[in-house]
Amino acid sequence: METAVKAAVLYKANTPLEVVDLVQEGPKAGEARVKVKAAGICHSDWHIMNGDWTPPLPMVLGHEAAGIVEEVGAGVTNVKPGDHIIFSFRPQCGHCLYCSMGRSILCDGHASPRWGMLDGTFRLKRGGQDIFQMARIGTFSEQVVCPAEMLVPIRKEMPWPQAALMGCCVPTGVGAVTRCAEVEAGASVLVVGCGGVGLNVVQGARLAGASIIAAADLLDSKLQYAKEFGATHTFNAKAENVVDRVRELTQGRGVDYAFDAIGGEATTLQIIDAIRPGGTAVIVGMAALNVRAPITPYNMALQEKVIKGTMYGSVRPNVDFPKLVDLYLAGRLKIDELVSRTYSLDQINEGFTALRTGQVARGVVVFN
Repeated sequence: METAVKAAVLYKANTPLEVVDLVQEGPKAGEARVKVKAAGICHSDWHIMNGDWTPPLPMVLGHEAAGIVEEVGAGVTNVKPGDHIIFSFRPQCGHCLYCSMGRSILCDGHASPRWGMLDGTFRLKRGGQDIFQMARIGTFSEQVVCPAEMLVPIRKEMPWPQAALMGCCVPTGVGAVTRCAEVEAGASVLVVGCGGVGLNVVQGARLAGASIIAAADLLDSKLQYAKEFGATHTFNAKAENVVDRVRELTQGRGVDYAFDAIGGEATTLQIIDAIRPGGTAVIVGMAALNVRAPITPYNMALQEKVIKGTMYGSVRPNVDFPKLVDLYLAGRLKIDELVSRTYSLDQINEGFTALRTGQVARGVVVFN
C-alpha cells in the first residue's frame, strides 16, 4: 500500500536539504516499514551534501536512527510490528564470506546498489521520479521502508534520541577501540578529533581500561566534552604539537594506539607519527574520496608500526547494538551527554550548520 511521507531530500550537492512530501510504497518480501522516532545528524551525511562523496541524487539522507516497526513483508522473521529497532546502515546477508567470518560490516552478499532495495528497485517517488535512500535506509524521513536484515531489535526502555546514536557514532567509536584495535587495560591511547565519533573512541578507551587517554581537537569546547567522556589529557592542536605532547606523556616512545576520528591526510600522518614502535594507528573517520596520505614505508617497516582501517567500528550489529544498549541502561555508557540539541525535521538544515561549526557533540532530529 502506498502512503505519503515527509522526508529531507538532497537534490544537488552544496544546496540545503529540501523537506518535501514523497510517495512511499509498502514493504515487499524481506522488507519492513519503520516509523522513525529519532535520527542523528552525522558528518557522513555532510560528505554527500558537500560533494565529497557522489552517490546518485535526489536522495533522502540519514543513516543513524531508531524507530518502531509498523509492518513487515513476506518472509521476515527477525522483527515484527511493535518492535523497537536501531537501523544498521550495512546489510548482513548471513551467507557471504564476510558474514560467515563474523565480519558482517564487510558483507558483499548483495549485488544491488547501496541506495535502493536489495532487488534493485526503489520505494520512494516524487512526481514519478525515483528517490534514492542513503545506505538503503534514508532515515531523515517520517517512515522508512528498507531490508529487514538492516534492523536490530532492542529493549523498549531505551530512549529514542540515545537509541538513534547507537546506529552510527556510538558503535563506530566504541567498536574502533574494542572490536578493531582490541585495546587492552593499561594501554596508552591518542584520539584525534572529538566530534560524536571521537568522543565514543574516548569512552571506548575508558571502558577498555586505558591508562592514558589523550584527546586532540582544534576547539576547546570539544576538548571539554572529551574530558567528560574520559580523556585524561587534552591538547588543542592549533596551539600545541600533539605528537610532541604525546611523547612527553610516554617517556618519548609514543602511544600504544592512536585513532584518527576525522579522516584526512594530516590526521592520518599524525596518528602514525604518534604511535610507538610496534604501535597501532587506526583510521576511523571517513575521508573524502580523493584524499591521499603519503606514509613513509621505511619507517613503517623499521619500527614495525601497524596501520588499520575500521568501518562502523568493525562491530557486529545484531550482537553489539543490544550490548551497547545494556551498557547505557546500566549507566556505563555516556550517551545523554552526546545529545547536544534536538530538531524537528523542518529544522534539519539548522542542525547541519551546528555540525559544521562545531557547536554540538551530536544533533538529533526527533519525530512525533
